[in-house]
Amino acid sequence: MATVLLRELTTSDLEAAVAIETAVYSQPWSKGVFEDELAQPNRVYLGVDVDGRLGGYGGVMLVGDEAHITTVVVHPDHRQGRLGTRVMLGLVDAALDAGARSLTLEVRSSNTAAQGLYRRFGMAPVGVRKGYYLDEDAVIMWAHDVDGSEYSERLAAIREGML
Repeated sequence: MATVLLRELTTSDLEAAVAIETAVYSQPWSKGVFEDELAQPNRVYLGVDVDGRLGGYGGVMLVGDEAHITTVVVHPDHRQGRLGTRVMLGLVDAALDAGARSLTLEVRSSNTAAQGLYRRFGMAPVGVRKGYYLDEDAVIMWAHDVDGSEYSERLAAIREGML
């Protein structure tokens, strides 16, 4: 069984993160974009290691009581291993620790697997950003009242399902 560890993403992870970006996206983030993101004080980036190697990562931008998920990416070799769920749990925890009351993100309209993951976290589609990606529209998703007891129960159920 693989050893999986969620931790803070660091600059020493950037080569591996760029390699994952390149494997997943037609328009990957560059090392410079990652460096800029990691340098921002209102950002949290987490990596998930599988047997000591970066298998995925995610980030959240914190603005007031809103948390904007900037990215959640899992290497194709590790899909179906619940790494995306682990990353989302970590990002939501970081957002709650920072006082977030709402979560939002944009996701490719064709990425139904990711949309399903975000729905598990209580996020609902509220609109479309036309041409958000150079080659595709984005679905805008939100979850509100994430600081409440009902959402806490949702997170507990997700965590329990990870065991």
